[in-house]
Amino acid sequence: MAANGEPSFRQSVDLMFNRAVAVMDLSPGLEEKIRVCNSTYTVRFGVRLRGGIHTFTGYRSVHSEHMEPVKGGIRYAMSVNQDEVEALAALMTYKCALVETPFGGSKGGLRIDPREWDEFELEMITRRFAYELIKRDLISPAQNVPAPDMGTGEREMAWIVDQYQRMNTTDINGAACVTGKPINSGGIAGRVEATGRGVQFALREFFRHPHDMARAGLKGTIDGKRVIVQGLGNVGYHAAEFLSAEDGARIVGIIERDGALHNPNGMNVQAVRDWLIHHGGVKGCPEGTYVADGALLLEEACDILIPAAMEGVIHLGNAARIKAPLIIEAANGPITAGADDILRTRGAVIIPDLFANAGGVTVSYFEWVKNLSHIRFGRMERRQEEARHQLLVDELERLSSDKGLGWSLSPDFKSRYLRGADELELVRSGLDDTMRGAYQSISQLWNGRQDVTDLRMAAYIVAIDRVAKSYRSKGL
Repeated sequence: MAANGEPSFRQSVDLMFNRAVAVMDLSPGLEEKIRVCNSTYTVRFGVRLRGGIHTFTGYRSVHSEHMEPVKGGIRYAMSVNQDEVEALAALMTYKCALVETPFGGSKGGLRIDPREWDEFELEMITRRFAYELIKRDLISPAQNVPAPDMGTGEREMAWIVDQYQRMNTTDINGAACVTGKPINSGGIAGRVEATGRGVQFALREFFRHPHDMARAGLKGTIDGKRVIVQGLGNVGYHAAEFLSAEDGARIVGIIERDGALHNPNGMNVQAVRDWLIHHGGVKGCPEGTYVADGALLLEEACDILIPAAMEGVIHLGNAARIKAPLIIEAANGPITAGADDILRTRGAVIIPDLFANAGGVTVSYFEWVKNLSHIRFGRMERRQEEARHQLLVDELERLSSDKGLGWSLSPDFKSRYLRGADELELVRSGLDDTMRGAYQSISQLWNGRQDVTDLRMAAYIVAIDRVAKSYRSKGL
């Protein structure tokens, strides 16, 4: 516990776990088995760079093996430490159980600032880190499957899968050892956008439940809602872009490392993203008014607040000033346990990270299945689907002509109906279905039991119950 009384990230996860199991019927032994992290491997390795040997510290934690392989990203950041990695691994266990992907929870991290190294140096560091994990079966299609996280992306995953295949030349399923790869290295369409798209689908499902909306004091649809996004990285950018371009939300605030932009009329997300890439920050961007202390924008009036970067950005020090009636956690652990108590007391509705940012692991599951099946989605059925649709369209047009009905199908309908679903459409469909089903399970519990006071508690109960059932089936 910090000096200011703020729980650490790991303590926050444990406190939220405790709130859930307090109303569940679990034996003390099973409760403890689910809570603890099974194992953590710490590696310190050297790489010869810039004329000398540099030593790096990395971690890979396995929280639960109730299902295998275990799944979880690898992050590159100077803040990486054992407690953080173990807390993230626990979240992965509960997240996978909630959205019913057949994985246990794991997480990895390397204590490094990727901005301090050029591409060649990062490749050497990544390959050596991967080597240390692979030789201990901590990267394997059947045992432990990493993915991108903060500071990593497709490029790093491509290096890791290549390193695995070099060390396991006869493993026909080697491409499945990591997910989040580039398409040309066995990746899947829609993976880069997956977590942000999942946030969009989560909000869409929330807005299909009038009773849940009423609890947040909201009504109508996403269209026109004022949204503030903290972090315009991969997740925050895609969530903001999809919500504004496809659902009509107004992105009135964007918070980044060097400050924030505010515009009550809404901003062009793509324009801000382009400015950020070219200038390294949002200062000077003409889309909105620059605010030097970006954290202050978390407290600005809006309808939906989306923390999409680091954990702990909403804490005891600012929770009482947060005005958003609806907060959706696009990042892992952006709200501390203490802040969560304050926000709930004030009536804010929080869509928890456990559910809201599960889009990444869901589409990672699809990629893993694709790699194991060795065929892209849609390849066998797409043209047959188009042919069946063509038969129906031809018959409708024949009936119209023969009977003199005087109507015809619009060209737009014909072109859209006749097109068979490609891999991207199938991935989005599967993600949408997953997010809908998961939200319905937690909403039903939230609204059906008086002792379940919020969506986070409901999500933990659903997830822990599924993990418990898995362990019981193994004889524990």
